[in-house]
Amino acid sequence: MDFLSSMVTAVLILINCAVFLLETLAGGSTKTEVALKFGAQYEPLIRQGQYYRLFTAMFLHFGFYHLLFNMYALSVLGPAVDYVCGTVIFLVIYLGSGIAGNILTLVMDRKKHHAALSAGASGCIFGLLGACLVLAIGGYGFSLRSILTTLAINLVYGLSSKRINMLSHAGGFVGGAVIMAAILMFIH
Repeated sequence: MDFLSSMVTAVLILINCAVFLLETLAGGSTKTEVALKFGAQYEPLIRQGQYYRLFTAMFLHFGFYHLLFNMYALSVLGPAVDYVCGTVIFLVIYLGSGIAGNILTLVMDRKKHHAALSAGASGCIFGLLGACLVLAIGGYGFSLRSILTTLAINLVYGLSSKRINMLSHAGGFVGGAVIMAAILMFIH
């Protein structure tokens, strides 16, 4: 199964790539002023009422490799979740997880009086992984071993770099798992 078998995955990848191109044309995706202009998450601005940043940050990336890794993960996980759950549930999990990851980041930034830029689809991606874990436990054909291995690799990699927002990953993962579990309980 490839990402083209899931139209919503292909559209999400195209949106992320288009936004990245716009960031690049505006001066560079790694530039603070460009990230802020395009809606990166930044606690002081959200505190001033710019809540849309909890959404827009999911479509911004800091550099080509950030975009590449996230879009690769989306191209792998997206079609599988879309196939099993359908497009609407897939989008609820994807967007809900991204917002959950960004809210956890916001809460912890406020608590620590920390103001760092945050952006990327990682919370969404980890939400899909959380949904896959619930589906694997529920016997829906996902490999529990593969999911746990992927989590372990990402945990080691994420903890090795201070530039990775592990709060967004954790919030997205928990968000995706909770959303998927709630949906499964509702439909059964």
